[in-house]
This record gives sequence, structure tokens and C-alpha cells, in this order.
Amino acid sequence: MKVEGILKSKGRSVEIVQPWVTVAAAVRKLVGPPQIGALVVCADAELRVAGIIDERTIVRALGEHGTQLLDKQVGDVMLHNFPVCSPDDSIAYLMLEMTRSRNRHLPVVEDGKLSGLVSIGDVVKHRLAEMELETGVLRDMYNAIR
Repeated sequence: MKVEGILKSKGRSVEIVQPWVTVAAAVRKLVGPPQIGALVVCADAELRVAGIIDERTIVRALGEHGTQLLDKQVGDVMLHNFPVCSPDDSIAYLMLEMTRSRNRHLPVVEDGKLSGLVSIGDVVKHRLAEMELETGVLRDMYNAIR
């Protein structure tokens, strides 16, 4: 399965934030509703990805800046160097990239623009569905030849 399959199942809706918004406002978006784990930072109407801010990033920045963090801009603390994926990437690639980079969310970029967001939870859910299907097929084949 590819990223496109995940997006068809979960949708392409992504919560975004601008880099000039305060971290306090970003935290309010993260805690929801709906409760989410990451915001993609886009500085323009074309939805070009400038960064990502997630719960881990905020906790690390809190350790560095203390309570003054809430008044800082998202652009001051967001992750700038992070992997992205495309709709044509495989789930195996996503698992490898998320493990390698230790990022739990990957923006999906198509033609230079944001077109979705995939989380580790999405990847696990779809991988489990693939494994259940494979198990069912093998069971059916085994039962057919018995």
C-alpha cells in the first residue's frame, strides 16, 4: 500500500498554523477539539510547507525557554529540517523514514504543496490491515488445499 491509500481512507485535511502565530495559540489548536499531535507550518496561501510543530517540539522548547515559550512565535521553535513524503511512497518507506528521523508525523507534499499528513498511528493501522488481509488469504488458501 502507498501513502495515497492512507489519504483516501483518512482524508487529506490537515491542521496548519502560520509561523508568526504564538506557541500558546498553536497549543490551543493541538489540544482541540479535535485533539491532534502536530501542526504543519505554512507561511503562504499556496500551502508550501515551512516547518512542523508537534508535542515533542513544544516540550523540548519548554525545557529550553520555560514559560516564556508560550509568547514566542511558532517559527522560532518549529522543526525546519524534517522529512516529507509523497502520495506515491510506500508504507515500508514511511516506516523506515519515521524510524530513522524519529518523527511521528510526515507531511505529504505533492507538486511542492501540502496535500496531507500521515502519522505513525495511520501507518500502523494500515499495516495491520494489510497483515490481516494477507493472513486471511493464506488461511483461505490453506483451507482450500486441505
